Amino acid sequence: MTPILYCGVPLGAEVLRRAGFAPALSALGPRDLPGRRRLGRLLPNVWTMPNLGGDAFLAEVDRLRPEALLAFFWPKKIPKSLLSRVPAFGTHPSLLPRHRGPDPYFWTLRQGETQTGVTLQRLVEAYDEGPIVATRRVPVRADDTAWSLARRLDAPALELLVATAAFLSRGWMPTGTPQPPGATQAPFPSAEDLRLDWNRPARELEALVRAASPQPGAQALFADTPVEVVRAKAVDQAVPAGLRPAEAWRSEGMWFVRCAEGALRIDRLRDVEGRALEPGSLFERQRMHRGEKAGSVGIEAKDREH
Repeated sequence: MTPILYCGVPLGAEVLRRAGFAPALSALGPRDLPGRRRLGRLLPNVWTMPNLGGDAFLAEVDRLRPEALLAFFWPKKIPKSLLSRVPAFGTHPSLLPRHRGPDPYFWTLRQGETQTGVTLQRLVEAYDEGPIVATRRVPVRADDTAWSLARRLDAPALELLVATAAFLSRGWMPTGTPQPPGATQAPFPSAEDLRLDWNRPARELEALVRAASPQPGAQALFADTPVEVVRAKAVDQAVPAGLRPAEAWRSEGMWFVRCAEGALRIDRLRDVEGRALEPGSLFERQRMHRGEKAGSVGIEAKDREH
């Protein structure tokens, strides 16, 4: 059997093992993920969060001489000293060269895209710039959050990993093709990226809420209280006369915020420490501040039924 070096979360090693391609050497991480100890009993040579460029690990790689390295969510950069020893392949949860970087889920949803996927790439020293070996396309659902999209992309990514192991077992070494132009970046979102700007259309803000859910949450100030909006829905609700963007009203027991176009129904909130909040309690409190000017991230509650 072709010896494989695996680097990544325990799930990838377990899927390879069950498919008949148990890695000869595994670097598993992070430390707190389930399945690591069990795989330590089932696989022949398991290391937990080793220094992949350290002398001890490289000595083990030189001893075993694996045919290839397969990576699935390894949390650190794979060093050049290891990449120079063994051909390496990894999956990325976007259709490269679009959304290179650590958080493609956020940017896929934030930008309202209707299709994404996973890419198997030949790993090079620069992040997400290696030749493309294969892709799998996945539609984005209208109710996807960052979490649900990540979960749905796991299956096709693991299928590509197993397919690569199968090709290696038959003596075929994938080479891939260079990435086309048009690369975009997908960094972790900044505080500004997460801010709900009520002067934008409601559908854009719903996309931001879904992109930031469940973590870190879209950010706003309700009644001078910083909150994280976890669930919200853009609606075509008729807006009471006189309301401006960033002002809220109640209708049929639900709370809505006017946006530049349409309104955002606020379904679930939490405070900055992760505790659930009732939208009504915050908006009612804002009645005490009616004389204040409503800002782009401030809410002035209007005590109106519509």
